Amino acid sequence: MDFERIEIEFRRLALGAGARIMEVYRADDMGVETKEDDSPVTRADKAADAYIAAGLRAAFPEIALVTEEQAETHGQSLQDFIIVDPLDGTKEFVQRRGDFTVNIALVIKGRPIRGVVYAPAQKRLFYTRADGVSVEEIGPFDDDKIGERIVISVAESDNAALRVVASKSHRDAATDAYISAYEVAELRSAGSSLKFCLVATGEADFYPRLGRTMEWDTAAGDAVLRGAGGCMVDFATHAEFTYGKPKFENGYFIAYAPKVELIEP
Repeated sequence: MDFERIEIEFRRLALGAGARIMEVYRADDMGVETKEDDSPVTRADKAADAYIAAGLRAAFPEIALVTEEQAETHGQSLQDFIIVDPLDGTKEFVQRRGDFTVNIALVIKGRPIRGVVYAPAQKRLFYTRADGVSVEEIGPFDDDKIGERIVISVAESDNAALRVVASKSHRDAATDAYISAYEVAELRSAGSSLKFCLVATGEADFYPRLGRTMEWDTAAGDAVLRGAGGCMVDFATHAEFTYGKPKFENGYFIAYAPKVELIEP
């Protein structure tokens, strides 16, 4: 598999989608609608999805594609595929908070091995290089020219003073109860897949999620985290988190730096 081309195309498409998203973000009318699951969708979601899907199908026609906004891609049973969330954190986007991202990941044999997470409003770009190592590229970003990159790595966590990141829009009592079992020095909220990236860069030690997510919500962030030396496991069993599950639905999970001593639920 041509991982250099995957790196280049994933990065280019994420940046292009981000530009389209920001055009809508600055507009008076975002074209907000409600989907069947009561979640919001905007003109930005649709524009970014169309742009990314067209680019991926042209560049990698041999690889199956799953994308949030195209329901016809959701019924497949797959182990090898590209999975896309063109705008993760739509609620944050609609409220004009900056915690939203573009997510593209390559899953092989159920594991996310390459991915890109781009937060256009925050001007943060994370991805796995062709060699699988995760980096943060420092802007300003050029679609066709890679800029300065910093190799990122998870923290050497102190279990007596852990830094936890949790969902901004989906925190609940069960999550808070689980977090309270740890020695927590700092608890911060963030939206979208940025939570994975905060663990990947060492800005946080772990991220627990006790709520419904889909594989397109997590695959790219998971890939970036793994490329930075982090782990993603099932919440109940602590088994490695895998992809290609029925209907691409996730169970609860924990994303963390390996030095964190996980507590049994």
